[in-house]
Amino acid sequence: MKRRSFLKNGIASGAILSVHACRSDAPQKKVSAENYIDFVLNERTISDVLGAYKNGSLSCREVARLYLNRIREIDKNGPSLNAVIEINPDVRRVAAKLDDLRKEGKLKGPLHGIPIMLKDNIDTAGNMMTTAGSLALEGNLAVKNAWVAQKLEDAGALIIAKTNLSEWANFRSVRSSSGWSGRGGQTRNPYITDRNPCGSSSGSGVAVSANLCLAAIGTETNGSIVCPASANGIVGLKPTVGLVSRAGIVPIAHSHDTSGPMSRTVEDAAIILGALTGIDPKDPYTKRSESKFYADYTRFLNKEALSGKRLGVARQFSGFHSEVDLLVTQAVKDLQDLGAIIVELDREELNGTSSDNAYEVLLYEFKHDLNKYFEDCAAPIKVRSLQELIKFNKDHSSAEMPFFGQEILIEAQKKGNLNSGRYKKALKNVLRSNGREGIDRVLDKYDIDAIIAPTGTPAWPIDVINGDHYVGGSSSPAARSGYPNITVPMGFVHGLPVGISFFAEAFSEPKLISIAYAYEQATKHRKPPEFIPTFNHQLDN
Repeated sequence: MKRRSFLKNGIASGAILSVHACRSDAPQKKVSAENYIDFVLNERTISDVLGAYKNGSLSCREVARLYLNRIREIDKNGPSLNAVIEINPDVRRVAAKLDDLRKEGKLKGPLHGIPIMLKDNIDTAGNMMTTAGSLALEGNLAVKNAWVAQKLEDAGALIIAKTNLSEWANFRSVRSSSGWSGRGGQTRNPYITDRNPCGSSSGSGVAVSANLCLAAIGTETNGSIVCPASANGIVGLKPTVGLVSRAGIVPIAHSHDTSGPMSRTVEDAAIILGALTGIDPKDPYTKRSESKFYADYTRFLNKEALSGKRLGVARQFSGFHSEVDLLVTQAVKDLQDLGAIIVELDREELNGTSSDNAYEVLLYEFKHDLNKYFEDCAAPIKVRSLQELIKFNKDHSSAEMPFFGQEILIEAQKKGNLNSGRYKKALKNVLRSNGREGIDRVLDKYDIDAIIAPTGTPAWPIDVINGDHYVGGSSSPAARSGYPNITVPMGFVHGLPVGISFFAEAFSEPKLISIAYAYEQATKHRKPPEFIPTFNHQLDN
């Protein structure tokens, strides 16, 4: 499918590892399941590691060492996943400090010593760059942490690395390959490594799935958390816009953008989400969350939460793959067995506004928001405007545009400012038709608690020449309205994971977390990847 259609339908949107090391061209080979399972931290949760710290069986230094070795063996060598774009050069020093604080009986917070990765569009003060995957931002050393990075550090998290992503969060070309960036190369799906990891939070999804870290932070404009979570067999939580500050994050569009946790369990996502919330004067949207956010979302983890819950099945997001439809049918049965009441929605209920209006909003806001980010950068970066970025890419086309161009950047540059009547009308239509007259209306009309749909398609083959072969997904209603969405593993299609999404009204994270947790705990579809080089099952028969 064309990148523009792809965006419209819901996917917009030690020593430091060198860029060349992260882009290793080492030959592909399968890492056996036995070797994978032998990893001491394989499939461990935040609670597992915190417990090991408490009883003294592990130290933060040791956990950091194990993950750094894992990154070298699985990401840089072996299958060459390219999930990690840069390792924190201070990680060992910070780990040692966290160990020392624990010995003194001083814990920074609920994530003390927990290794987490950040998508490389999130500012980190210190010695890690923030580039959005672009060579134009090489050398961008932020002088201050993004809100998200600072909140994690305040909670005691160990920021172990930055992750690769679809360059500029997949908002550059209508024919791009998700997970590719000029700086980081192509990220690979760990289940079948010649398959695409989806994006734009590709590296975050792959790193979590491949057990390169305990959890990661992704960002989403439309699908960029939930799609890579689904394609890589993990949990992805896109919060309500305004629940988590976007200050210090390379933007696409302020009316849509948010960051959120990507993890192997709903519990871990809930733990991390609580550390990220709060009112930030630098992001006026967070004022909306006043009296609506929690510092601890684990209180909503309830295995019996589905009893009596009314869930609406949005069938209009099915039909793109017959085997995904079968998984949805089984998921509906499982939800009913857990006490949920299933309601079938009319197929046209969540059509929302036209895709053209939604895309128009992104173009206007991207130009404005990216120029503002460049303006605020304290580092001596190579470009200071969208126009200069377009010229940089043209001047460095062999490195930045070897496979696809920058049509979206050029289209955005042609737009006016945010006082444009065309922009204001499009934004009003998008928010109204997807929010008040979309999700809110459907919830009220059918008296349901949440809406369910398949998150997306099984991973397609990597194709940097023709671009992504995305065929379906359900991220747009929640993305365009700014409402929350959580995806959980639903099963597999020929060895490739697929997720199920639960979404509802603004600031309904507690309800969605409880529903997703009950489903996850009853079904336990998550299975770790085995890094199979290519799909060849019975192709000759």
